[in-house]
Amino acid sequence: MKIVHSVVLGLSFALAGSSLAAAQEMQTPPKVLQITREFIKPGKSGAMHDKSESGFVTALTRAKWPTHYLGLNSLSGKSRGLYLSGYDSFDAWEKDYAAMMKNPALGAELDKTSVADGELLDGLDQFVFTYDEDLSYRANHSLAMSHFMEITSFQIKPGHTHEWEELVKIVIDAHKKAGTSAHWAMYDMAYGGDNSYAVFSDDKSMAEIDKGYAEDKQFHDALGEEGMKKLHTLEAECVESSDSELFAVNPRQSYPLDEWVKADPDFWKPKPMAPAAKTAPAAKPAQ
Repeated sequence: MKIVHSVVLGLSFALAGSSLAAAQEMQTPPKVLQITREFIKPGKSGAMHDKSESGFVTALTRAKWPTHYLGLNSLSGKSRGLYLSGYDSFDAWEKDYAAMMKNPALGAELDKTSVADGELLDGLDQFVFTYDEDLSYRANHSLAMSHFMEITSFQIKPGHTHEWEELVKIVIDAHKKAGTSAHWAMYDMAYGGDNSYAVFSDDKSMAEIDKGYAEDKQFHDALGEEGMKKLHTLEAECVESSDSELFAVNPRQSYPLDEWVKADPDFWKPKPMAPAAKTAPAAKPAQ
């Protein structure tokens, strides 16, 4: 939910469900978050990519695989898909990986699907993040009813992590004072990039984004003029760059937890896509 602009834009967001880890009862953000990012070729997204990605979901469902993931499609920026998997620890991730290596039938099916999916892609990369509880705010709830996700990344200048932490804590205190609906989970880049942080937000509908903008004044009033000056000073000192993007949760490209499906079955288990109508053959002209 957007509450204010500039640097604190991302800090008005939340990773509400955070129950992306293998443990199905988990309601707190996973400690380790692995993200695969696919860049989609022009004209290859939509139903075509849904069909390709559904191959992964079908294979994991058939194998009753315990590790679930969330699929997101971009609504801003370059055409891309994000696939988020969470773990309790790096050790838990290793065990999941080892179990996959011991299942050659599943591995072969996933490899075959990867080849087909690769035909639709311009590129692919991966990232690993770790959860920062101290810089998160009201992050413990489920993604079951979430249909949109906002993700903001912050690149921090080398040697200025302390200023960044101070900035975030000022924002948290202001939201507490203002009583806004803000909530977020903060993740620190561990592998795949530089000194960066990512803030995740989920929305049940885009009306929640409108609500976030409407709460701007509450936040500014709680922070006060001096607080805003302090915030902008810290921003200039520690933030190299930032980027905010909007994504739609795609149930056809997700391998959701059972709890999510039970909570919102119409969303997580959409009806199969109707096959394209067959065109009747042209009548043979009279001889």
